[in-house]
Amino acid sequence: MLRHNILRWFGLVLLLMGLALPAFRPAQAQADAPRVVMVRLDGPLNPIWQEMIKRAQRTAELQGAGALVIALNTPGGSVNTMTNLVEQLRASPIPVIVYVSPDGAMAASAGTLITLAAHAAGMAPESTIGAASPVGSQGEDIGTTEAVKVKEVLKATVRSVAAWRGQEAVSLAESMIDDARAVSSQEALQAGLIDAVARNLPDLLAQLDGFTVRVGGQSLALHTRGAEVIEVNPTFLESFLQILTDPNLVFLLLSVGVQAILIELSSPGGWVAGFIGVVCVALAAFGLGILPVNWFGIIFLVIAFVLFIVDIKAPTHGALTAAGIGSFIVGALVLFNSPNVPGFPRVSVPLVVGTGIFFGISFTGILTIALRARRLPIRTGQESIIGQVGTARAELAPSGPVQLGSELWTATLEDPSARLPKGSRVEVVAVQGIQIVVRKKE
Repeated sequence: MLRHNILRWFGLVLLLMGLALPAFRPAQAQADAPRVVMVRLDGPLNPIWQEMIKRAQRTAELQGAGALVIALNTPGGSVNTMTNLVEQLRASPIPVIVYVSPDGAMAASAGTLITLAAHAAGMAPESTIGAASPVGSQGEDIGTTEAVKVKEVLKATVRSVAAWRGQEAVSLAESMIDDARAVSSQEALQAGLIDAVARNLPDLLAQLDGFTVRVGGQSLALHTRGAEVIEVNPTFLESFLQILTDPNLVFLLLSVGVQAILIELSSPGGWVAGFIGVVCVALAAFGLGILPVNWFGIIFLVIAFVLFIVDIKAPTHGALTAAGIGSFIVGALVLFNSPNVPGFPRVSVPLVVGTGIFFGISFTGILTIALRARRLPIRTGQESIIGQVGTARAELAPSGPVQLGSELWTATLEDPSARLPKGSRVEVVAVQGIQIVVRKKE
């Protein structure tokens, strides 16, 4: 009997294990699936990207990911920022894959070298890469000697990071620097400049599965097919700073900041306008340091606000205000609309025109009120009572109580022979100690 019970319990345990085994298989398969970490970099190059990539690398190490994917879409940016990003990618202990996406995206200018610095690269079918000729910080063509130096440095960087791709790829990349050439994803693939053209990220990971890359001097084979993708999202601060690279927002911050500072200077004594102005200008300075800015536009903006002030102090029936609005609009359009840096967002023309008219009218109104208040005589103490209108609380013959606001005063009529009935309205004409002198209010 005992042996029978033992066999029965043993069979029951085997049955339960058999039923539970299918439930464990997916979990085991999921645990064995490869992992990749992905981070999206969209917009002009900026120092925030270095911290985002660093955080993505730490996540990849903690998750045991086999690769770090950078979804890239950029019109380019500062050469210094590009150099730091290239060094960061080349020093990564985890294979880095740059994926220029989605359709319509670009890896232009400095983005070209970032793509080449990755251990593997792919592009969406309708994306582009190239146009890597250097320009000045204002989008202008740089001098001949300086241009030659910068181009030679960039081409040396290309040869160092893309030599393994073959001479055709290196020659194409150098022509992107010398002649600002840009190519489609298929043209880049045929030249060996990238390793895959993929419709989406799973397609890219499937194509790169088994692809051999060199990381830290060692050859590694990528295992990415069917990989679990772990996306690293930007923090609140990173998202906020990224928003500050929008030229429309930078334009508004700069306009509000300069206007607030000029109001503070024109009517000192408060702190709110000055504080708002300093904060807005400081935030705008971040975007101005990243976007290609034509500083000639700043001159027009400053002239505009100066004209607004001058028109108030020396009225010209609005002529200077109209000129200030025109100067403001020209300065804003010149500030960001640099023709030699295609791909960067442009400031909205309707926004500029509307803001110029609004600031011209509002600035004139605010300063007019402030200056008018400053011209009023200072009236404190007894002087502030003169001219006030009150009500007689009893007959004034010629003295009696008078209500001024919430206070009850002893009043005497200016004309001692006059009489006023209760309820008469009177006006204060003088103050004598703790008494007031009044007359009938007509």
